[in-house]
Amino acid sequence: MASSDFSKLRERAGLSLEDASDFLDVSLRTVHRYETGEVTPRKPVLRLLEQAATNRQPTMPATPSFRFIDLFAGIGGLRLGFEAIGGRCVFTSEWDTWSRKTYAQNFPDDHEIAGDIREFSNSPERIPGHDVLLAGFPCQPFSIAGVSKKNALGRPHGFLCDTQGTLFFDTAQIIAHHRPAAFLLENVKNLERHDGGRTFATIMNVLTNELGYQVQHRVLSSQAWVPQKRERIFIVGFKERTDFDFGRLVLPDARSGPKLGSILEPHSEVPAKYTLSAHLWKYLCDYKEKHTAAGNGFGYGLFGPDDVARTLSARYFKDGSEILIDQPTPRPRRLTPRECARLMGFETATRSFAIPVSDTQAYRQFGNAVVVPVVEFVANAMKPHILAATGDRTAQHRPSATSLPAAPRRTSKRLEKALANG
Repeated sequence: MASSDFSKLRERAGLSLEDASDFLDVSLRTVHRYETGEVTPRKPVLRLLEQAATNRQPTMPATPSFRFIDLFAGIGGLRLGFEAIGGRCVFTSEWDTWSRKTYAQNFPDDHEIAGDIREFSNSPERIPGHDVLLAGFPCQPFSIAGVSKKNALGRPHGFLCDTQGTLFFDTAQIIAHHRPAAFLLENVKNLERHDGGRTFATIMNVLTNELGYQVQHRVLSSQAWVPQKRERIFIVGFKERTDFDFGRLVLPDARSGPKLGSILEPHSEVPAKYTLSAHLWKYLCDYKEKHTAAGNGFGYGLFGPDDVARTLSARYFKDGSEILIDQPTPRPRRLTPRECARLMGFETATRSFAIPVSDTQAYRQFGNAVVVPVVEFVANAMKPHILAATGDRTAQHRPSATSLPAAPRRTSKRLEKALANG
């Protein structure tokens, strides 16, 4: 068995490299050698991993009320919100290798994570039937120069022409084929203003006039739920008319939202590697001073425990400049990846979240993610309308109750017994 198979078994079992070291009662160096293929694991070691993977149940509600698919899934922020209201994920697509690694670690599934969604939009029948489609599709320029006048007038036209070559097109293809009861699309706030509003007009025209959905949208800020000013646009569609009113949803008061102190580690517990180097700190100070003198607002953002941070970006790993944490030392520090997980709402007092990738990849993933409590808010608002639309027709798909066992820990006696039995 190749080293890649060891890695696959380890990931299926939901184990990080450190967890595998504990579970197998071998050194972390040995686990690394298994991963790289420098050493071939003995069969009893692989059997233990297979057993751990088999015993790990898929994360699904005991009696799911509806089925959904998770497109451009990232690390699963949209999924968390819709599992929380009783949905079961039946298909996942994410092209980034490292994001798939984090997703797999946190969502043990009965289905593989698909890669490029374009392979499925060309054959949408390969995607299981579903009631709700979730998609945080990237916004890239449309393939034609400009958008036809029909968009602005809201007249029907062919999305095969106006959006082909974009990832929204692939999402629309899947909606057109499966006709789910509802969908939720998420994107950056500036989607509304892209290309003078013509891009958004095209998207809304496709969803409403061509696909026939009742569609509403709203820009939501995360500040009411997490200590971060992050605005994203959410587009909600229902196949049948409902009394869902996105504009009238009452949001929590952002002024009483949490502050950074609620997600920060104690100063004494933060590793020194997250403190900026003297060279980088001088560069950021000089950069800000230059732009301040020119009357610009560019430069780093320095925050304390009583503040609300700027938007976390995917480039945070480069210098951390948008969110630097003040501390009782000459230089500030970056957020740790674990703090980023809390800042984005993936990890809470009642929910843990595994981070099996490097700091660089973790920063990229959280910077590209949705804020989970915002999704949970939208999902809860959609829930009664989804349930009314789906009724009991998903009952035949409901599995028997299952539970997710705790992550396996050190089991030296188990390994000794396995080795003894050959």
